[in-house]
Amino acid sequence: MTQPPTNAAGVTGLLLAAGGGRRLGGRPKALLPHRGRPLVENAVRVLREGGCRTVYVVLGAAAEEVRARADLAGCVLVDNPDWAQGMGSSLRAGLEALTASDEASGAALVSLVDQPGIGPEAVARVLAAHRSGDSLAAASYDGKRGHPVLFGADRWADIAASATGDRGARAYLKAHEAEIALVECGDIAEPYDIDTEADLGRLQ
Repeated sequence: MTQPPTNAAGVTGLLLAAGGGRRLGGRPKALLPHRGRPLVENAVRVLREGGCRTVYVVLGAAAEEVRARADLAGCVLVDNPDWAQGMGSSLRAGLEALTASDEASGAALVSLVDQPGIGPEAVARVLAAHRSGDSLAAASYDGKRGHPVLFGADRWADIAASATGDRGARAYLKAHEAEIALVECGDIAEPYDIDTEADLGRLQ
């Protein structure tokens, strides 16, 4: 794991970028071209410009190729050898790396590599909902919960324990729905995913 520079800020970006792009013919999503560069670079930029000075990036499919082709300088790179098991394994790997770090972090702001319609403005809005280690917040789009999602550090262990398969934190969020601060972002972002060949037209 590549170690970052010291960061005393309260919220760390956690980018899940391990997917293999099964419905895209096995093209890893992190390496999809966007504005002439790998898509993972855009996702890192969005987190930084939104206020996360440190960004952890969970890699899986074609991890070595991603390291070689993408400029991820200054990021903490976390390898997830179990990436094929689904998003839950990547969320666990990222939260475990954050927990093991000596770096102080009061919360993790989790985003997905394949949502280029979500920019720094949405990240900043959700990040502003951080109040304490017990914080739980998520962007919403016309009232429907989406990403990014903010997890206070006091919740990390329980979230990691519940993250299985491709559901990520869905089970935890459902169980704690009444505690989630929803932050409306439908006026500044679009939460579409790049999942199929038809979606590739949304990349620039």
